Amino acid sequence: MRVLAAMSGGVDSAVAAARAVEAGHDVVGVHLALSETPAALRAGSRGCCSREDATDARRAADVLDIPFYVWDFAAQFTESVVDDFVAAYAAGETPNPCLRCNEKIKFAALLDKALGLGFDAVCTGHYARLDDGMLRRAVDDDKDQSYVLAVLTARQLAHALFPIGDTPKPDVRAEASARGLRVADKPDSHDICFIPSGDTRAFLAERIGVRPGAIVDAESGEELARHGGVHGFTVGQRKGLGVDRPAADGRPRYVLGIEPVSGTVTVGPAAALDVREIDAVRPVWSSGRAPDGPLSCVAQVRAHGGLAPAQAWPTVDGGLRVALAQPLRGVAPGQAVALYRPDAFGDVVLGSATITAAR
Repeated sequence: MRVLAAMSGGVDSAVAAARAVEAGHDVVGVHLALSETPAALRAGSRGCCSREDATDARRAADVLDIPFYVWDFAAQFTESVVDDFVAAYAAGETPNPCLRCNEKIKFAALLDKALGLGFDAVCTGHYARLDDGMLRRAVDDDKDQSYVLAVLTARQLAHALFPIGDTPKPDVRAEASARGLRVADKPDSHDICFIPSGDTRAFLAERIGVRPGAIVDAESGEELARHGGVHGFTVGQRKGLGVDRPAADGRPRYVLGIEPVSGTVTVGPAAALDVREIDAVRPVWSSGRAPDGPLSCVAQVRAHGGLAPAQAWPTVDGGLRVALAQPLRGVAPGQAVALYRPDAFGDVVLGSATITAAR
């Protein structure tokens, strides 16, 4: 099988490529250039896809003795991931750029190009497993990335390889060292790859600008403070609210809702964050088939954590409704809700959709 290995320059993708070679596949390595200014994309362990990462990927390919190329996907990445991220925050949503990158870049633009060139599959260093076409959680719970891959279609999963999903991260590093890969001890990248400073609020403010609004108490309706833009807030946020006096009961306040048109940010007690029902759009079913009726599942609303037993069903307008058996907190429009099969500890992905409302 001809396999295109997406090599980010990190240890995970390097070992994934090595395992693809060892499995007897005809492997070609490719590094994705995702920015016109790659020198600015890494600061220590933050960020990725920089020139340093491209060099590390090339060195790994040399060790594996496979052809290696750098493909320019900067324009697609900017439009589909960065611009989407900024627009979502401006609209009071909380997007997941890693999920969007998998959906629009690695398993759309990259996969389509790979198939057009005669490759059979794209191999990545994601921590997830594939079993007879079913997407499953990784063995390493702390590194599991099935949530950000739940957006993939059945066709995309049929052309994907995740060789390291059955291995804990420390063992992946040990294997890289044994194979002579210099990235064995390279730190994992953190936060959002295109914001190496880690300051998301400053990044958004530079692109959205000042859009003043009020921070309002949900119970009294009192204006507590002013802010410079809804992009600085997300549902469930506790710190950095800019409110200089405590609630009447002395308990912390949390962001309960964001209204982008008026710029109103509503805050209140933690208990008001409890969500039992979710509406979502653009559902993707891993099997390629939507269920005929209510579906018992485990719903997950964050990459790590935020799980609850649930019932989910398609709506007449093509969306998805999810009823949670126990409340979840910090559920925000723009996030994804991923659905897992209720047996086997919620191990098998059933599908996902983008959250539009939570009650």
